[in-house]
Amino acid sequence: MCSIAKQIHHRHNLKSVKKSKMKKNFRKLERRKKIALIAHDNKKRDLIEWAIHNKIELSKHSLVATGTTGKLVEEALDQPVVKLLSGPLGGDQQIGAMIATGDIDVVFFFFDPMEAQPHDSDVKALLRLAVAWNLPMACDRTTADFLMTSRFMQEEYEYELPNYTHYLSRQI
Repeated sequence: MCSIAKQIHHRHNLKSVKKSKMKKNFRKLERRKKIALIAHDNKKRDLIEWAIHNKIELSKHSLVATGTTGKLVEEALDQPVVKLLSGPLGGDQQIGAMIATGDIDVVFFFFDPMEAQPHDSDVKALLRLAVAWNLPMACDRTTADFLMTSRFMQEEYEYELPNYTHYLSRQI
């Protein structure tokens, strides 16, 4: 690369770095996490068994769940659970809204990959929001075990939020 091209490239990189540093937002997760628990009918037993296995750890956090799942978890753990609507009746959307507003820190969503759901669009929207806001999420027991045993579940954790400024300021 010739020296002029190098200078232009270097200036462009500096501008990009300055822009990205200016717009960074961080979110801090407290030690006591706000955990969303969701399970499709064919996965409720798996989630309940997993929750019982992790009863002590889950007791250190605040739990929110969709309707029936919340009732089952509350009974199994003898721990309060904020129960929203049933998933197909709006519960998945309620959790999605809580993700978007920063009111959920971690998602455990045991969904059934082998059966179509009448509310597939809600399920997809919830999963998309969890990814869009960079939330830790587990959709199966193995990943849930890895996530639950992470040291970050037991301590404060700060992470960078995605920057959607460009998307929000686009020309329509």
